[in-house]
Amino acid sequence: MNRNTVRVMLLFMVLVIGMANLISVGETKKQARPKKNLEFKQSVPVRIGIDRIDAYSQIFAGKRVGLITNSTGINSSFQSSVDVLHEKTNLVALFSPEHGIRGAAKAGDSVNTGVDEKTGLPIYSLYGATKKPTLEMLADIDVLAFDIQDVGARSYTYIYTMAYAMQACKELGKTMVIFDRPNPIGGTMVEGNLIKPGFESFIGMYPIPTRHGMTVGELARLFNAEFGIGCDLVVIEMTGWQRTMSFEETHLPWVMTSPNIPTPDTALVYPGTGILGGTNISEGVGTTRPFEFVGAPWLNAYELAEKMTALHLPGVIFRPAYFTPNFGLYQNEACAGVQLHVIDKRTFLPVKTGISLLYSIQEMSGDKFSFTRNGKNESSIDLVTGDDSVRKGTYSLNELYSLWEKEMDQFKTMSKKYYLY
Repeated sequence: MNRNTVRVMLLFMVLVIGMANLISVGETKKQARPKKNLEFKQSVPVRIGIDRIDAYSQIFAGKRVGLITNSTGINSSFQSSVDVLHEKTNLVALFSPEHGIRGAAKAGDSVNTGVDEKTGLPIYSLYGATKKPTLEMLADIDVLAFDIQDVGARSYTYIYTMAYAMQACKELGKTMVIFDRPNPIGGTMVEGNLIKPGFESFIGMYPIPTRHGMTVGELARLFNAEFGIGCDLVVIEMTGWQRTMSFEETHLPWVMTSPNIPTPDTALVYPGTGILGGTNISEGVGTTRPFEFVGAPWLNAYELAEKMTALHLPGVIFRPAYFTPNFGLYQNEACAGVQLHVIDKRTFLPVKTGISLLYSIQEMSGDKFSFTRNGKNESSIDLVTGDDSVRKGTYSLNELYSLWEKEMDQFKTMSKKYYLY
């Protein structure tokens, strides 16, 4: 055995012994390492209303509390607002909006009264035959709280559940508390027209724009002062939220606000493509990308994409797309149309985009296009858009949006006095 071979063997033995020692030390450290606390913790720049409940404990002290909430009512550590209030206050009843207390009911389905399986508290339905809390529901309640994530669109019913609750509190001498949350589509942009007299409904009770640019707490202040509610109102404000923030920039957890609004991206397009719910055009409900897909069986996808691209709408690209809804309109039927790809959330105008899609598709489709009616034989598009001008074709697209811009400016001037951030 020559000298070089011996050197190689010795070096190999040193390496083996060294590796064995490292493994041994590593195993010892693993055994000695204390168990990690598995409780979820996240450092966030924004504190929502429910996170700040301890600073407002005097409001709830010695009071019987009711809570209007659903699955979106969580704090920044994912703890349910039901559990938070059950621990920190004398919570005696729960109230459910559209989609139910756990968010499982489909759009438009009545929500039943029942008992919460975790707390054993009664759940009163505020979606169905009864939309305003009754005397019997509030008889044993001193303070009625509201903690629900809104999406920033006029047609979303949660804000009217809040308004009806405020009315009931005024009538029955109760205090209304709003745990404020971000507007997930931002607080700087306002879009769309105002509801006209005679076109009020549960998807548009008050003359506010399609995209209102306010938080639920700010809306509550506006409703209370401008629309004559006048209840004893307390808004538990957020800290750290800025009007320019996207929801992702808040670093807050997102829970789908309804079965067809699974993500903040969906919430952003919804105020626009949701308008098409008043027509026989699919807005992608029944697919995994609701309100991003738009189409119908007879449409030419490439023609629609070219038509929309030629409008040079900001912040969005229209891709020719094909999809087959698994439920809803055109279930199991192939549709052609476009998918909206939002490339700049700050400049994207969902309402202008949505009404432009409606006008473009109507022009392409001829007699195949139609407006729909709801179960009460009301024109759905009239309720969604707040008057009958779209259905009647009273204005060209440019004329319509010019009129809407004037109403947007009026609302923005009026609403600023109720801003909290």
